[in-house]
Amino acid sequence: MKIGVFSVLFQDKQFEEMLDYVANAGVKMVEIGTGGNPGNQFCPMDNLLEDELQRNAFIEAIHQRGLEISAFSCHNNPISPNEKEAQQAHDTLFKTIKLASLLNVPVVNTFSGVAGSDETAKYPNWPVTPWPTAYTKILEWQWEEKLIPYWRKVAEYAKSNDVKIGIELHAGFLVHTPYTMLKLRTATNEYIGANLDPSHLWWQGIEPIAAIKILGKANAIHHFHAKDTYIDQENVNMYGLTDMQPYGNVQTRAWTFRTVGYGHNTHAWGDMISALRINGYDYVVSIEHEDPIMSIEEGFNKAVNNLKSINIENPAPDLWWT
Repeated sequence: MKIGVFSVLFQDKQFEEMLDYVANAGVKMVEIGTGGNPGNQFCPMDNLLEDELQRNAFIEAIHQRGLEISAFSCHNNPISPNEKEAQQAHDTLFKTIKLASLLNVPVVNTFSGVAGSDETAKYPNWPVTPWPTAYTKILEWQWEEKLIPYWRKVAEYAKSNDVKIGIELHAGFLVHTPYTMLKLRTATNEYIGANLDPSHLWWQGIEPIAAIKILGKANAIHHFHAKDTYIDQENVNMYGLTDMQPYGNVQTRAWTFRTVGYGHNTHAWGDMISALRINGYDYVVSIEHEDPIMSIEEGFNKAVNNLKSINIENPAPDLWWT
């Protein structure tokens, strides 16, 4: 596997400055935002779609530094009840898939999205309990009328462009667990899979290695984010795992995102890397830094060093000792 980074960390840098910085740190792949929540600081997508010379210069700048693009990312809500937001997310996603196809980038990462409670809703609604039964009805409507119809169209477009979609299992959206991931994949096609981020699994009480086994068996892991989570059990006892405090309230929050190795030790991360390889994933481990008590530079470099110490970079040879 190759160590990569989600370049959204370095929005204060110019494109080639960012590439130099991450290449010097020792990563091999970059994940680049094309719009939505990650923004498009390093990817003028419309220009790249229209101009082959600009595309060639863009990709050459990356390859000159020994880097590859692991994925384009446009995390947003394409089934939002806000029609303007949904249309913008849709347009960005389809343009991103096209650009990925033109540049031979194999994966586009995003969110599944979440709809409102009904056709008249103004805001998203994320049901997380089957009772009162109104929530069950809302969830069924969202899946049958919004999520599945939309993602069937995306899946066919992705297939026609031979670009995989990595849906991040993230709270607040309808696909946020291995079960919901496989449910959507079954309703669409094999181009729909996971951008698996263990940080969002730990705080939901999902063991990442178990999720890797479940999704790996279905060949449904398309991309992997390296981000950690620290769970403070005393604070869980007060606020629960659905803690709504701002992320900056680290002292009292039930859980907090951390850089790799600071929520779970490197042994746990080594086990996860091994599980990925055992279960058929051999692509990128893309660092995403959202640690509220470390600078971007320090958190990124600690993540690189920790991952280097436990990454399995090369495939195993023949079992010569047997």
